[in-house]
Amino acid sequence: MRRPLCFVLMPFGEKPDATGMMKIDFDAIYRDLIAPAITEVGLDPLRADEEVTGGIIHKPMYERLLFSQYAVADLTTANANVFYELGVRHAVRPWSTVLLFAGSARLPFDVGPLRAMLYRLTPAGTLEDVASDRRKLVKQLKEIRKQADIEAKPDSPLFQMISDLPTLAITDARRTELENRAQEADQMRAQIADAKRRNVEALREVERRLGRLTTIETGIVIDLFLAYRDRAAWADVVALFNKMPKELQKTVMVQEQFALALNRAGQGEEAEDVLKKLIERRGPSSETYGILGRVYKDRWEQALKQGATFEAQGLLAQAIDAYLKGFEADWRDAYPGVNVVTLMEIKQPPDPRRKQILPVVAYAVERRIAAGTPDYWDYATRLELAVLAKDKRLATSALGAALASVRAFWEPETTARNLRLIREARARRGEEVVWAKSIEEALEAKAHQQSGV
Repeated sequence: MRRPLCFVLMPFGEKPDATGMMKIDFDAIYRDLIAPAITEVGLDPLRADEEVTGGIIHKPMYERLLFSQYAVADLTTANANVFYELGVRHAVRPWSTVLLFAGSARLPFDVGPLRAMLYRLTPAGTLEDVASDRRKLVKQLKEIRKQADIEAKPDSPLFQMISDLPTLAITDARRTELENRAQEADQMRAQIADAKRRNVEALREVERRLGRLTTIETGIVIDLFLAYRDRAAWADVVALFNKMPKELQKTVMVQEQFALALNRAGQGEEAEDVLKKLIERRGPSSETYGILGRVYKDRWEQALKQGATFEAQGLLAQAIDAYLKGFEADWRDAYPGVNVVTLMEIKQPPDPRRKQILPVVAYAVERRIAAGTPDYWDYATRLELAVLAKDKRLATSALGAALASVRAFWEPETTARNLRLIREARARRGEEVVWAKSIEEALEAKAHQQSGV
């Protein structure tokens, strides 16, 4: 027999506490405290973030949240996603949800009166007494399991105040159906991941087998969408976008990646229009402005190739402005920051503001790397900043880390292109940096190897 499911609502990765002075390792809390306690009382743990793809909460996520017999919610840091999910849970389930939070935190007013288990953290953001906290959580979970066959007292504040609310019922047949669909979704994701490792045609074959996308779970569609992007199959990204349900097309992440694909497919003006409308509708963000900056940057390069000097100057100014707005929208995001200082370096004469911005960008990327979850773009940013600073030692070190973190061939290709632009601009000013060319060549070789050509 399948064990009852216990859904876990909590942040994931490393997140700062309310003071910003301490990083909390939520993955370790799940692994060492929550999951073992759930398993010990005969339940199967399922963490909320394991059901989220591409930053979008999709239908299986809601189904698991609604229909899981039990749930555990970690309210530490007052994470907005966790509270949203808890609100949904409390609206449909009168009981069987256990709350916990780090003892040094303070719960928001609306949930302050609710019973919640405290656990203690060390100054390093790790569990202070794992064994003791696990025993306490096991005890609470056993209590709610014992109430399964009796008239339990509601733990939902909504059901505590309104006694005649309808409760959500699910038959064994419906539960089996949901579990089977979840297994099918896992198989589809595995097929997409395998196809992405092979080639674009394999991804197209998976798409053909999926059939009409309006009947497919949102998470599967997003997985395929991002897989085409990672293979730089820009025409396929655009085509898939046009087959998506309208609701999915309107989401911010999908709009941004659609615009990125339009630009890379040579439809820069259409991409610009999508991004401007998104900014008007949702406000400024580092990601949206970063992609808009790339649109202007590509058009600037094209204008240079065509000898349209004055048009190129205007497009370069637009690219710098977009990247700068992106960095100012979120100074923690080094991507638009490194691009703005790069273009300011390339500009003739160089923009003097780059000397003020560069240290801020360097700090932003170093904090991301220190947080323990760096990706290719973090190391590539460190590399590009080292080249801008003419620091050969740091550039060589950053190059090794960047090459080891490559996921798609267009990543090192993009970085090599930026470094070439810097080198050529400096050469025109008589500032040759001989060793920089070898770094470009290493990145280009990695891109060639990754593409499988």
